[in-house]
Amino acid sequence: MFIPSAKSKLSLILLMLVAIILFIWVENSRVFISDKYYEEKLAAAKLMQRAELAIKEYRNSEGIYIDEVNDPNMTAMIGDKQSPIVTDRGDLTSKLTSLNPNFAAIIVEMFKEANLKKGDKIAISYTGSFPALNIAVLSAAQVLELDPIIISSVGASMFGATDPEFTWLDMEDFFIQKNIFEYKSIASSIGGGRDLGRGLSKIGRELIIENINKHNIQLVHTETLEQNILRKMKIYEAFSKNNIALYINIGGGLSSIGATVNGRLIDPGLHRYLTLTNVPLKGTMLLYADEGIPVIHLLDITKLAEENKLPLAPDPLPEPGNGSMFLDEKYNLTVAAISFAILFILILIVIFFDHKELRIKDDEINV
Repeated sequence: MFIPSAKSKLSLILLMLVAIILFIWVENSRVFISDKYYEEKLAAAKLMQRAELAIKEYRNSEGIYIDEVNDPNMTAMIGDKQSPIVTDRGDLTSKLTSLNPNFAAIIVEMFKEANLKKGDKIAISYTGSFPALNIAVLSAAQVLELDPIIISSVGASMFGATDPEFTWLDMEDFFIQKNIFEYKSIASSIGGGRDLGRGLSKIGRELIIENINKHNIQLVHTETLEQNILRKMKIYEAFSKNNIALYINIGGGLSSIGATVNGRLIDPGLHRYLTLTNVPLKGTMLLYADEGIPVIHLLDITKLAEENKLPLAPDPLPEPGNGSMFLDEKYNLTVAAISFAILFILILIVIFFDHKELRIKDDEINV
């Protein structure tokens, strides 16, 4: 058995030091350049910021009280913890995190990964729980000139669009009046338990139905959750002519995810395929996934932010263009190639001399 000599050990140590130096050289050759979709991402982020500022200015002009503790950026987009249309518990950190306008850039990237092109029809399901994320999706869709088909539910979890006098549907109309977005829901349900407002008071359900009727859009209100799901599928199909390129779910609307557990089992982000089996009930998102249509699931917002290196509950809100999604990381291939060649040659030299020394020792033993 060959036992490395002091000379061999020294060679290995030197080889390790050279490898470390070359690694540092390659790492320092790394540069960040503007992402190839930089312009679209920046435009979407700026549009989202514009929409949020418009809401802030409007609500301030109306004299609406803003809780600066729960809404430190004073955006007027963090609703009350309790109101007649609050459907479920809500995580304040997630709601604050979603206000970052650079979320719109993340949506642009997902749309690009899904190979969407101008004019493609996308089915969208959202609730009043994450109005900022709704805005992020609309911003990306408008910048990329997509054709959204939107079905919403008015109910909202804590800290969402919980004001009965200014629901998500009211926000949609506000954005159209201000020429910020050109999209609005074609139908809406109450939301909450069974998508029928279970858990809400009678007054809360009536307020939501009045709000839907006020906006002159179709009310989806059948006898069961299963029937609501099928009704929404028919509406999507009628408006899309079965030509949906992508489905997007925002929040935990049961008509979209089917069952609460389904929303937790699916990671946030783009999915070209979903392979959930033995689920309690399939909502519109899973039904479209069964047809082979890619889906985007936006529910676990803190996880999505961490994956994209966005700050949690930022104060102040970052400016558009601030985030890793705007940069493309590249290494200098020439430096990498030279480093590889140097290391490869040095390894061969060490192997050659070690084998030569081994042969000399063997010859001495044989003599």
